[in-house]
Amino acid sequence: MRVGIAGAGGIGSNVAFQLVRAGVKRLKIVDFDCIEVSNLNRQFYFADQVGQAKAPALVENLMRIDPSANLEALVMRLGTDNMAAVFKDVDVVVEGFDGAEDKKNLMETFAGSKKMVVAASGVAGLNLDGITVRRMGNCHIVGDFTTEAGTGNLYAPKVIMVAAMMSQIVLQRYLVN
Repeated sequence: MRVGIAGAGGIGSNVAFQLVRAGVKRLKIVDFDCIEVSNLNRQFYFADQVGQAKAPALVENLMRIDPSANLEALVMRLGTDNMAAVFKDVDVVVEGFDGAEDKKNLMETFAGSKKMVVAASGVAGLNLDGITVRRMGNCHIVGDFTTEAGTGNLYAPKVIMVAAMMSQIVLQRYLVN
């Protein structure tokens, strides 16, 4: 099984980190952005990587965990015009976007397909009590469904908990196939 990671920020980098630690060896990581100092409190990057493109920096970090992993990094912006083509060779797509419109576009792109989509909705703040999973067709959505990234600060405990639950969903699929 090959997993696609759409966005290598707080959710994407932590899901990738957990999957590789769990033995998943085939990931395609796609992000257009560069690492900023403000990312270091919750993303799987280090201070000496500030300014680097996220996707290849994440691959570098993951290869330190498992040098035998087959990891691909693409530095590009995903949109409705290219999502299907970019992830045509993966079985599961993990959504790690900041914006609601991008999340919606990804879920609509793969709605009704055989690809499982694992997404996040509501990762801001510190309240962990309301985190749950909802399933809509081939899509699993994890979060509290009220505190989007733009509505409050992002902190490692909540971001990592949501990413851990997303990783668990992927692993359950991975272990079955």
